[in-house]
Amino acid sequence: MTELTPTASAPTAAPAAAPATTSGGVPAGVTHPKTIKSFVRRAGRTTTGQAKAFEDFGPRFVLPYAPAPLDAASAFGRTAPLILEIGFGMGEATAHIARVRPDDNFLCCEVHEPGVGALLKRIGEQELTNIRILQHDAVEVIDHMLPEGSLDGVHIFFPDPWHKTKHNKRRLIQGPLVAKLAARLKPGGYLHCATDWQPYAEQMLQVLGAEPLLQNTATDFAPQPDYRPLTKFENRGLRLGHGVWDVVFVRRH
Repeated sequence: MTELTPTASAPTAAPAAAPATTSGGVPAGVTHPKTIKSFVRRAGRTTTGQAKAFEDFGPRFVLPYAPAPLDAASAFGRTAPLILEIGFGMGEATAHIARVRPDDNFLCCEVHEPGVGALLKRIGEQELTNIRILQHDAVEVIDHMLPEGSLDGVHIFFPDPWHKTKHNKRRLIQGPLVAKLAARLKPGGYLHCATDWQPYAEQMLQVLGAEPLLQNTATDFAPQPDYRPLTKFENRGLRLGHGVWDVVFVRRH
């Protein structure tokens, strides 16, 4: 996300030097964050088109974060199955899924400003009405805005794999978060994860399989559901011989 420019103020004494950080934004010497967040802040500029999309469509489609239960019917203007998406990148797959599943509502969390702007631009171009965006950490959204039994589905596509073994603890798909998501699914609701990093796919299977509220829909990995499209990056990876793994579990009745 781009950095916010501080408001001008009276001159003050020079601040103490900021602590050294690693490339992931973690203070040097800290092996992993004390709490897992659903995102990694990354640099990027909002384009003119994305900025205009914020102006034109942000007031309607971007919801304010509030530590109170979400009134989904009011937010979407209708009652429909509610699907949470955590981290949508530039919104290519999100827009496609919303278009092919018009009877579902999609609540999408992403902190990366250019990505939010890109999805808003797609919403305008494709005249989508069943997406709402929360530009906020999804873990806090889950904790404070989504009551238990409020979701019909969850999508987590290609989360940061944190390739190095010493960084695996930073991965999003871990037991505590999965337990929260499982509790917020309605009976029969689903949790769909996808990754192009096989060790992470195996971890996903292990973590979701250990959650007593969830049941695998397949023997191990699931066939790619027809609603999830192949993105341009995924297609490029497949041409290079890379694999993609889908994991789909459902909430037990």
